[in-house]
Amino acid sequence: MATILVLNGPNLNLLGQREPAQYGFTTLADVEQLCTDAGKRLGFEVTCLQSNHEGVLIDAIHQAGRGVKDGSVLGVVLNAGAYTHTSIALHDAIKGAEVPVIEIHISNVHAREAFRHHSYISPAAAGIVVGFGVDGYVLAIEGLVRKFHKS
Repeated sequence: MATILVLNGPNLNLLGQREPAQYGFTTLADVEQLCTDAGKRLGFEVTCLQSNHEGVLIDAIHQAGRGVKDGSVLGVVLNAGAYTHTSIALHDAIKGAEVPVIEIHISNVHAREAFRHHSYISPAAAGIVVGFGVDGYVLAIEGLVRKFHKS
């Protein structure tokens, strides 16, 4: 059974307590359970990782790329948090690892501050889910499976 990697970037460990008007009261543990359940329903194992450190996310993307090549990984669902708007390194990792990535944002970043309107991840992503709250993770997993699973 192939694995789907769900990566969460900086400050997403604070879900449920950080700006609940923007992000709601759902915790990261709740999100991870939601993703695991969605994966199981679709016949995939889901592995979740959160880090506040860019290099850890890059290493995980590199490893996922190797997994895509050997068939053990289907792809990545990535909420890069603020790194979305700053990290050329994450963009380069996605391109270099040749890993299918679905970019996800809990809030509608385009309805927020202007600096959030640009994503370095989007040009490297296979798809983007924005503004559906934590349900966007399920939509991203479903989209990844529909687009890349060869049944």
